[in-house]
Amino acid sequence: MEYVFSHIESKWKQQWAADALYKVSEDYSKPKYYVLDMFPYPSGAGLHVGHPLGYVATDIFSRYKRLNGFNVLHTMGFDAFGLPAEQYAIETGTHPAITTKKNIEYYREQLNKIGFCYDWSREVITADPAFYKWTQWIFIQLFKSWYNPFLNKAEEIETLIAIFENEGSKQLVEKGIFDIVFTADEWKNKTEKEQQEILMQFRLAYLDHADIWWCETLGTVLANDEVKDGVSERGGHPVERIRMRQWFLRITAYADRLLDGLNTLDWSDSMKEMQRNWIGRSEGASVNFNVSDSKYSIEVFTTRPDTIYGATFMVLAPEHDLVDEITTDEFKSEVNTYLDYVKTRSERDRQAEVKKVTGQFTGAFAINPFTENKIPIYIAEYVLAGYGTGAIMAVPSNDERDFAFAEKFSLPVVEVVDQSAYPNADKQDKVGVIINSEMLNGLEVKEAISTMISAIAKKNIGKRKINYRLRDAGFSRQRYWGEPFPVIYKNEIPYVLNENDLPLELPEVVSYKPGGNAQSPLAALTDWVNPDNTFIRETDTMPGYAGSSWYFLRYMDPKNPDRFVGEAAENYWQNVDLYVGGTEHAVGHLLYSRMWQKFLFDRNLVSKDEPFKKLVNQGMIQGISKVATRVKFYKVALVYINAEFFISHSWAEKYRKKEITGIDIYTEFNEQCKIAGKDWEDDINNVEMKLTEGIHFPIQYVDGDILKIEKYKKSHYTHSNSFFLCEEDGSFICDSVVEKMSKRYGNVVNPDDVIAEYGADCFRMYEMFLGPLEASKPWDTKGISGVAGFLRKLWRLFYDDNGQLKLSETEPDKDALKALHKCIKKVGDDIERLSFNTAVSACMIAVNSFQDLKCSNKNILKDFLVIVAPFAPFITEELWHASGEKESIHIATWPKFNPEYLVENTFVYPVSINGKVRTTLELPLTMQKEEIEQSVLALESILKWTEGKTPKK
Repeated sequence: MEYVFSHIESKWKQQWAADALYKVSEDYSKPKYYVLDMFPYPSGAGLHVGHPLGYVATDIFSRYKRLNGFNVLHTMGFDAFGLPAEQYAIETGTHPAITTKKNIEYYREQLNKIGFCYDWSREVITADPAFYKWTQWIFIQLFKSWYNPFLNKAEEIETLIAIFENEGSKQLVEKGIFDIVFTADEWKNKTEKEQQEILMQFRLAYLDHADIWWCETLGTVLANDEVKDGVSERGGHPVERIRMRQWFLRITAYADRLLDGLNTLDWSDSMKEMQRNWIGRSEGASVNFNVSDSKYSIEVFTTRPDTIYGATFMVLAPEHDLVDEITTDEFKSEVNTYLDYVKTRSERDRQAEVKKVTGQFTGAFAINPFTENKIPIYIAEYVLAGYGTGAIMAVPSNDERDFAFAEKFSLPVVEVVDQSAYPNADKQDKVGVIINSEMLNGLEVKEAISTMISAIAKKNIGKRKINYRLRDAGFSRQRYWGEPFPVIYKNEIPYVLNENDLPLELPEVVSYKPGGNAQSPLAALTDWVNPDNTFIRETDTMPGYAGSSWYFLRYMDPKNPDRFVGEAAENYWQNVDLYVGGTEHAVGHLLYSRMWQKFLFDRNLVSKDEPFKKLVNQGMIQGISKVATRVKFYKVALVYINAEFFISHSWAEKYRKKEITGIDIYTEFNEQCKIAGKDWEDDINNVEMKLTEGIHFPIQYVDGDILKIEKYKKSHYTHSNSFFLCEEDGSFICDSVVEKMSKRYGNVVNPDDVIAEYGADCFRMYEMFLGPLEASKPWDTKGISGVAGFLRKLWRLFYDDNGQLKLSETEPDKDALKALHKCIKKVGDDIERLSFNTAVSACMIAVNSFQDLKCSNKNILKDFLVIVAPFAPFITEELWHASGEKESIHIATWPKFNPEYLVENTFVYPVSINGKVRTTLELPLTMQKEEIEQSVLALESILKWTEGKTPKK
């Protein structure tokens, strides 16, 4: 019988589906294990070989855990809402529901080819009303809740109302989290609108106005990380800062708990540090600086109040509320020009740009409360409105960016910290002795900070404060393809829908284009927005991360019509034991998910306050792009406007090394043009040439490094008139560049193609064999033949050359037992460590050992099949049944490791005469020294050297 992977894989996929082999339920007789993949967004391009890397890893781990007696939850779903589907709908006029469904079907087909052990009966799709009903339900609970600072947890909003009704706002004002003072009677006398406006300042889902990035072309709000260099990262469209009413989630209320929770998680240190930096907790003081000749004061937050004597100017974020109020008439024009410039800059660019210094004086001055000096107030892009108070006291002697700003605008620098005792310290380091600071002189920095905070409080100009870089999460999008908000407005007051009216489904629209005035397409549906003139619906939709913030809970109980997850199911599965996904979700998705879980925990809706126990970020499988150098000729008549010119590898190398000139390359192309019946018009001496950016050739048109020129030209009409300067042998050699696998770079490898040629088992094992899971590595099929060879060797352990099964019932050989148990131990330990590449290597070593030993023992080889089964589920299932088993190998038991088989009973001694090894002798380890010497001296091969004499040593 031959190993025909296509037949085997097709057969077992059908059988597993018919048997519902991977269907899972709550089984209290077994320990649970929940393995989760970051579910994909189903784009039309489908999967490339980089996408399944993490999926293969979790599949191997899930199968291994199941073989070890665990009840494993491992399933898959689709993050189906979002901007790409809507943009495609706008371009093609196809409803996003149609394209999304089609894309999901393609993804599911591709995933099934790889042989994953998903329980597809638990599949979730975020765009399914049966799913997003519960996204809307959770939003309603957030709206109906506030964060009680006295209990440090979320509670229903009624407990806050009770506080207001019984004692007014006194408690909250004293706690420092509210600044509007009113009594219980004053609260009761407020109108409903006034009460709701106050409650909105506490709700965990709330409305507010904010400066956001608006992209008119895409017709939606963009997050800061979706804007780069003043344009949208998707499509490169212009963006602008506008002020809009938005829904927000009060994630800042959970900042400390999000930080503290990291200490309980099995995550990488780098991942934890990314979250800590994003949350950005810092301790310091808030200080008020009065604006000279004005009724206004500016609050700043500083972690270095000890340096206040060195504050020689102030800087406001360009978006600060007081900019317009304090700017003098003399500087209005310059300030407005600068504000127009800042509107084109994303916060990411503003933070990343260190060397570029920009700013504008407002004409106003503030009073330093300790020196009583008047200090100028500037606006500058390096100060962000969302961090701290959006204003800083600038101390150029102790901050690099402040110093660069002072240098640019010729502002004074006053040294206030002597760091001479700390020669390796940076300006920002909190070490040194305070100088030039009156009351603080001579104090060490840490003591000076505490002293100054007390002085600030005593002056009644500020207080001790903890600040966070984290900001509340914008939750509104002006898109069609997203969850509708379960919100209506009456008299401009927002109310959430009755929970029995969920889901509020997306209505059909004629056009998916934005509704104008920064409104979503839903705004144009007047009958839906205002159905009976008694209320108005919210027309924004939720962002893409809404469904992904809790989808892992729905997997536990996906068909429950009465609850987002049933209590019994949630109590059994609790939370995710292993979560695998990319680092691109390090802050956004993971922070939001953690916040949602903590909120649901506070409201006694889930049993754990952290969603993901262990998190692993898989590396990226990179593509090998094929790139050619493009040349551009200057001062040549544009006769061949449609032609482009490319030079092969050696020509580019010679030109860069100055072995040839641009004229040489021009001359060669001139010859090609003449042959093509096209001639240059310019004088050869009036030509300049430059190498420009390379062009990526799709890898299907490249054989090794050689471009198939004619085939490429026929398929790419834009280059049908291009000219290629080849090597002497007529070949055109491309350069190879390792970079992100992307359709844009033409380096995408479709897993379907690899599976068609090598099989799914080979594809799975090769993905793992490429290198450590967390490392990025290039895709190169050169090594795949080794994995294919391993599978053929495995097959030949069971079948002889005539296709007959050759398993035996003979006593197992001790060397074969040793090879088996060594493999059991190594592979088991490696899988537990997620070291899959070394586990594959161990399997390869074992199969070679069995082959060398001519091992055909049925029990040994069946145990070995179980070890290989998580990696290669198809071939092992086939061989398992061929060896006489009736039930699936994937519900077998992982073989028990016996260390006794690895204990050595003999030792091979080298025998050396006159410093040279003459032979070896294997003897029992129990033999004494004298017995060993006698055995050695009795050897015929040794007698000729000793001639019967007794060796001296």
